[in-house]
Amino acid sequence: MACRLKAVEAVFLIITLVSASMPLAQAANTLTGVPTVIDGDTIDLHGQRIRLHGIDAPESKQVCISGGTKYRCGQKASLALSDRIGRGAVTCETKDTDRYGRMIAVCFKGQDDLNGWLVSEGLAVAYRSYSQDYVTHEAQARSLSVGLWEGEFIMPWDWRRGKRLASEQVSAIPGDCVIKGNISSKGARIYHVPDGRWYDRTKIDEAKGERFFCSEADATAAGWRKSSQ
Repeated sequence: MACRLKAVEAVFLIITLVSASMPLAQAANTLTGVPTVIDGDTIDLHGQRIRLHGIDAPESKQVCISGGTKYRCGQKASLALSDRIGRGAVTCETKDTDRYGRMIAVCFKGQDDLNGWLVSEGLAVAYRSYSQDYVTHEAQARSLSVGLWEGEFIMPWDWRRGKRLASEQVSAIPGDCVIKGNISSKGARIYHVPDGRWYDRTKIDEAKGERFFCSEADATAAGWRKSSQ
């Protein structure tokens, strides 16, 4: 009888320990708080950079066209996300971590899936290379011709590779974006700043995927490393 009681107590202890550990495991995969919006698909929460899962928003400097007028579609997405969140808290559920150390997550304001909202509003597109979760949202935005779909735009991933709208002067340095992202013969992605040794000799061929950056942070986030000279 005593042995049977001890066995029951042991089982009860195991169940208790497992139950107690579950909230901790869930908490480790979830972050809640008031975020800072970095751009249309990236936020910062408690010092953790979070990339929104399954979507891709235009880059901050990206230009799109609506009604024959150019506008900063990346900036528009960022501002819209900021307005949507306001001063409220969001909850982000981790999916993965990318090569830059950013958390990949679905973020909610209340019950509102912010990732899906951005795509439904035509402020971002479904990132099919990584997920099919928001393809339906994109189809809805396209059918209603809202946001990006009411005019002309380059898919964000193509824009990062140097593709531009025909109306843009691709050979010119866009504004103050003077950092040169060069791809070496061995495929290494290296960026050069204006005071660097090889800056003046470096030519940018956007057809090869080379590009200009507006800041070193942008270059690093895109996967380029700084020239050693």
